[in-house]
Amino acid sequence: MEKACNSHYHNQSLLLLLPLFLSLLVAGLAYPTQDEQSQIISRFQQYLQINTTQPSPDYQSSTQFLLSQANSLSLESQVIEFVKGKPVILLKWPGSDLSLPSILLNSHTDVVPFEPSKWTHPPLGAYIDEGGNIFGRGAQDMKSVGMQYLEAIRRLKLSGFQPKRSLYLSFVPDEEIGGYDGAKKLAYSDVFKDMNVEIVLDEGLPSTDGNYRLFYAEMAPWWLVIKSNGAPGHGAKLYDNSAMENLLKSIESIRRFRASQFDLLKAGLKSKGDVISVNMVFLKAGTPSPTGFVMNLQPSEAEAGFDIRAPPTADIDSLEKRIEEEWAPASRNMTFEVETLKHLSLGKTNRYWAIISVSVKLNGFKQKVTPHDDLGRPLITATDDSNPWWTLIEEAINKANGKIGKPEILSGATDARYFRQLGLTAIGFSPMTNTPFLLHDHNEFLNKAEYFKGINVYESIIEAYTSYIPTGRDGVSRDEFSARWLNNVYDEMTFNKSLDYDLRRAFDV
Repeated sequence: MEKACNSHYHNQSLLLLLPLFLSLLVAGLAYPTQDEQSQIISRFQQYLQINTTQPSPDYQSSTQFLLSQANSLSLESQVIEFVKGKPVILLKWPGSDLSLPSILLNSHTDVVPFEPSKWTHPPLGAYIDEGGNIFGRGAQDMKSVGMQYLEAIRRLKLSGFQPKRSLYLSFVPDEEIGGYDGAKKLAYSDVFKDMNVEIVLDEGLPSTDGNYRLFYAEMAPWWLVIKSNGAPGHGAKLYDNSAMENLLKSIESIRRFRASQFDLLKAGLKSKGDVISVNMVFLKAGTPSPTGFVMNLQPSEAEAGFDIRAPPTADIDSLEKRIEEEWAPASRNMTFEVETLKHLSLGKTNRYWAIISVSVKLNGFKQKVTPHDDLGRPLITATDDSNPWWTLIEEAINKANGKIGKPEILSGATDARYFRQLGLTAIGFSPMTNTPFLLHDHNEFLNKAEYFKGINVYESIIEAYTSYIPTGRDGVSRDEFSARWLNNVYDEMTFNKSLDYDLRRAFDV
């Protein structure tokens, strides 16, 4: 049985490598030797073995490793700490025409925690089994992608390719906890303005079949906590408007809404990216006792937390009204006694919106990321002929012998949203086919054959993107980008100052 199993995995790996071999022949590139393959995998393993797990990622070690890779490729590099101890690593391959807008390939260096006892192999060991599966936290999300960028550049440089457009690689911290001190700080910085970026590639999701997945938008996370209050009472007493009764009514209302959205999905009437998902993530109630909970006392407070994901096409006003009137109505003693949003809008001046970071209590959401821009438009990247970058990535994947599924809205939140909010084209893509979805799961892995194929796909994409010159114009001009960046950065500028900070004096307006 064991020998038969090993033979099966070996044959499967050979079959997965066949498309890569054929695509390399078409492109005129030499297939990596056994020694080169070993070096490529070894570099990936080294990155996986660096412990960048939240909440205490070792960014110092990951930074040193990535800079060593940049040096080996003769890439320009800089490390910026918008927040102390949270480095943003920028690498640059200069183009031959610096007047053209640049390309940005983004990835994050941090990974989510894990439970070692639930893994077959050590989560930070980068163990390779007999089937060629590389196990490690970050194998899919998303250390593989960051290293594939670098390996694709390595091969393009060896082939003598010279990009017309400058290519940037960003390795950002803290994506797994919101990206506020990483990608967001980068997007709204003078550094990013000077980069003159026109198109951003960021992470996507694996495909369980043979088609690559491309994402043109993503769901916005709303982390909602509702709280119910009521008079306490004896456990045997029946009375109206107890805290538990009121909360259960809200939970049932939310459950019915969730079921209605799920029914649309199961019936095939809508895709995952077109429905509003709602999942309860915690329930807190009861009076603690040394042995558990007091069983003959009805509590005066109860609360529940919900992870809501809203697509860009959702009617946000309708959803907010539903929450206020059905899920947490004041008439049932329901409140939102939680921390405010990450930022609090204080209002519009004659030239900009003032956004101040504060720490207060408000009725509202623990985290609410809007799926729309400041004008109420959905944060969506065009997938038709009006967007040459979408056409180019499709052609590049096809050239690398890959197939593409239907364009999708990503169910999670990524750093791409910060770049879309600036009005930039941003596409989510992680080159993984025939791969189980194991992001944030136990036993996360990526097969060696898929990893090699992904490198080849990125070679094709980088070559196509950095060579592209539109007919009649050179993309977005630097002046046009600067004006667009300035308008958006005023909308999102964050100040860690008191509320009486003199904004007009600070901006000299």
